[in-house]
Amino acid sequence: MIHTIELKSDNLHGSFSNAYKPILTVDSGDSIRMQTPDIEWGYSRTKGTDREFFRSAVKEENPLHPMVGPIEVKGAKPGMVLEVKLNDVVPGWYGTNWAGGKKSWQNDVLGLTGSDRIRLDWELNPFAMTASTKIGSRPIHVGLNPFIGLMGVAPAEHGVHHTSPPRYCGGNIDCKELKRGSTLYLPVSVEGALFSIGDGHAAQGDGEVSGTAIECPMDLVDITLTLREDLQLKMPRANTPEGWITFGFNEDLNLAAGQALDEMVELLRDLHQLDRTEALALASVTVDLRVTQVVNGVKGVHAVLPHGAVR
Repeated sequence: MIHTIELKSDNLHGSFSNAYKPILTVDSGDSIRMQTPDIEWGYSRTKGTDREFFRSAVKEENPLHPMVGPIEVKGAKPGMVLEVKLNDVVPGWYGTNWAGGKKSWQNDVLGLTGSDRIRLDWELNPFAMTASTKIGSRPIHVGLNPFIGLMGVAPAEHGVHHTSPPRYCGGNIDCKELKRGSTLYLPVSVEGALFSIGDGHAAQGDGEVSGTAIECPMDLVDITLTLREDLQLKMPRANTPEGWITFGFNEDLNLAAGQALDEMVELLRDLHQLDRTEALALASVTVDLRVTQVVNGVKGVHAVLPHGAVR
């Protein structure tokens, strides 16, 4: 079955909690189509039209990323895995990114002060797959790589949880490989899973070094949610057009890398019936470790096993 979620405040929230009531209940295998707002909780359908702004339905004290949801999946129980297939991701016509202006290690390294702040407004062309802006009078063009920055199920822990740090149950992963054609696997922590999605990005480099990608609304996000009882995961995992991906999240970048590697070793063992030492040796010649982001408080590293690397 295909469901459509209307873009309105009643369907948005800006934090995670297992106490939030679902806006929609679906069966395993159902698809959902929606639009998502930009990072400033706004949406403009076409160039020249004013942005409509939205608010969180749950009225948190400090909402951050606007997310659509939560979406309940019938039959989901802790210990299962929720498969999230990204059938299509189509960005809107505009996006924005920022640099400088606040205390951060990046700004300290570069010698930037609070007055050194820039906002770039980008015009997006999803047909030509380009984004254009100006720095001073100079036109700048980059290629688009639209993806979803934030996908997660509700955590088992009680209370209201900020959207910024990625977690074992997903969230603000900000991995540019999670684009059209990718499938994300999330360990379910609560009854019904309570899945949420948002934070559209038009383009981003690994690291997301200024703190923002080209943050944009999405004119279409088309996903399919499927329960998997044949998988057991403690961390998110993804199968993307580029390859299999495992993740590590920690305030310490070394520990995040270690977690991503450990998850990849386990994946290689499952795929190729290896012991841990054999899997580590194979990983050393086939797997790339990439810094997903360094700006969300909890840093992210993802390990990539390209399709066809092991034959």
